[in-house]
Amino acid sequence: MGNPLLDICAVVDKDFLDKYGLKPNDQILAEEKHKELFEELVKKFKVEYHAGGSTQNSVKVAQWMIQSPYKAATFFGCIGKDKFGEILKKKAEEAHVDAHYYEQSEEPTGTCAACITSDNRSLVANLAAANCYKKEKHLDLEKNWKLVEKAKVYYIAEAATFAREQGFETEDIKEIARKTQALPKVNTKRQRIVVFTQGKDDTVMATENEVTTFPVLVSDQSEIVDTNGAGDAFVGGFLSQLVYDRPVTECIRAGHYAASVIIKRSGCTFPEKPDFH
Repeated sequence: MGNPLLDICAVVDKDFLDKYGLKPNDQILAEEKHKELFEELVKKFKVEYHAGGSTQNSVKVAQWMIQSPYKAATFFGCIGKDKFGEILKKKAEEAHVDAHYYEQSEEPTGTCAACITSDNRSLVANLAAANCYKKEKHLDLEKNWKLVEKAKVYYIAEAATFAREQGFETEDIKEIARKTQALPKVNTKRQRIVVFTQGKDDTVMATENEVTTFPVLVSDQSEIVDTNGAGDAFVGGFLSQLVYDRPVTECIRAGHYAASVIIKRSGCTFPEKPDFH
């Protein structure tokens, strides 16, 4: 469950960035001055559409890694009753994700413009409808709640501010992982496992007994096209093995594999089939 966004990707010129006050390599939330940007992008440049938003990206990658059965992954989120919403539905269908969108007409479908200049990407996200999800009008409906009950694994995204909010008073990732693992837990049937990714640095895993690090797959700098979707891809790869009850070390290996594929392509896209063994 997360914010569904329609990614609108296009190669633009410097004038376009200047007009909307965008930096070549940046990630921002749309303001009033960016209102016209999305329509202009579509009118002026050759655009590609992808089903996006962090959680939806992870679900797409998980489904790609699983391959079959289709629709192994279910996604909930809110869109608008509009042209972009229709495109988003089509794109989720193409990715074989079982997307159940709550559709409303107060806000337009959330979009993320990816304005590409040479090897830079300026991302402008307009959450719009993504903020309008109504649990009682959608998730609580019997047909949707059945899907929740049927699910084996649930994914919610966590934020890096977690350590600060918890008052851990340390910036050491291993220590944060250890302290997070040791937090009180309602379900005592199984222990909590904590996994932190750190971009190109080692992935950290904390279990009840130890904190372990795993090096990421090294890519030739010249092959790296776009690191934006790497974290989402890691989650997708990880989940694809978790549903098969494979060891967490295997889940991490799959996460690293998926991330290594995504960073060599523009946007959170992937080849037809994974090459993961």
